[in-house]
Amino acid sequence: MTLIRDMCYPTPHELSLAARALTDEHPGLVRLRRAGTSRGGRPLWLLSVGRGRSGDAGAGVLVVAGAHANEPVGGPTALALARRIIRDPEPRSDCDWHFLLCADPDGAALHRTPRPYSLLDYHRNFYRPPGPEQPEWAPSLLPPDRLPPETLALTGLIDELQPLLQVSLHCTDLGGSWVQLTRDIPGLAEPFAKSAAELHIPVETGASDAAGWPSPGPGIFVMPEPGTEATAVFHPEDTRLSTWYHAHRYEGTTAIVEVPMWASDLVDDPAPHPDPRRVLQALAGRLDRDAGRVARILDAARAELPGDDPELAAPLLRSVDWTLALIPRISAQWGGPDAPAEATAAYLGSIDAFGRRLALRAAAMLLRVLRAAGHPAAPALDRLVTGWCEEFAGRFGARWIPVATQVEHQSRTVLAAYERLTGRG
Repeated sequence: MTLIRDMCYPTPHELSLAARALTDEHPGLVRLRRAGTSRGGRPLWLLSVGRGRSGDAGAGVLVVAGAHANEPVGGPTALALARRIIRDPEPRSDCDWHFLLCADPDGAALHRTPRPYSLLDYHRNFYRPPGPEQPEWAPSLLPPDRLPPETLALTGLIDELQPLLQVSLHCTDLGGSWVQLTRDIPGLAEPFAKSAAELHIPVETGASDAAGWPSPGPGIFVMPEPGTEATAVFHPEDTRLSTWYHAHRYEGTTAIVEVPMWASDLVDDPAPHPDPRRVLQALAGRLDRDAGRVARILDAARAELPGDDPELAAPLLRSVDWTLALIPRISAQWGGPDAPAEATAAYLGSIDAFGRRLALRAAAMLLRVLRAAGHPAAPALDRLVTGWCEEFAGRFGARWIPVATQVEHQSRTVLAAYERLTGRG
């Protein structure tokens, strides 16, 4: 089965079929088992390559794909890595590799854009769950007795495997590539930068997701230690409470590897910006205005929307509400007295993209509900979403990165992290 076709991402079901084929081709070396069940009853599949040393503490690698429903590249990367490790015995000489093929199959079923030919096409059937429903983020937002089964399955795997390295595979809609680490992996910056340069992928040197974090090299960011203050990160979630840090219980390290679907050279310019506070204030104002437009459409239509529809409207509207509630806090920080007085052009580009995608995502998900309900406000919102997508792509000079190239860069970065962490590189 050919899964990595340009412009096409496989579904969780296709991933499981390909994984099953690998187990048939390599009995004794490759195993596939059900590691849990989603809230919607879908299986969480774990593909393992190696000779079954999972009981050895700190002897394994756990790769997590599909933690965010709208970031589909992780699944094909996991399969590509599994195939590489099957062919090359060196990475599996001392440990087994385990691949959670999709951590949120319910979310993946709602984000229906297997062939995104443009940013507009990508957003036509967009879905991203609210933070408390995301497997990796949930522990930072919910008490232990309310964690979703996907999170419990993931933390259970970490407890069972006690991985030396956990890797979470992510992708951004538009921007560059970067890596977040729960602990520094010395030497990772060099092979990461080399891969990005060879594949013509920009390195996001000022990622908004990692604002204020130590950066041992371009595009490499180390999360603040537990117990310290996470400065200048514009999220309600505390990354240090996420499943990324669960591996620290067993002296493990987690790497989050981001690649772009569409690349922009505006996010890798390290030049200082002459007046970042003025720009941030302008971006905050635009974000408030854009969110206000979406909120007014939602408020006018809410009474007529089928919010109790468990299949489509209810999850989409929860996500719209979550996103709109998040925006005022973010815009207040951007336009407030604590906004940085010094920043690079790359950082401001990343912030610009982050603000655009927040309002756009809320509008796109609301549009899906309005269209399904045949609401008269749908055509106007459709025009708004179309215009925002065109402006986003135009402002950043968006250029498509082929799926195979996204997979190759992500795979190289994962292997480089393993090699540097274990002293093989």
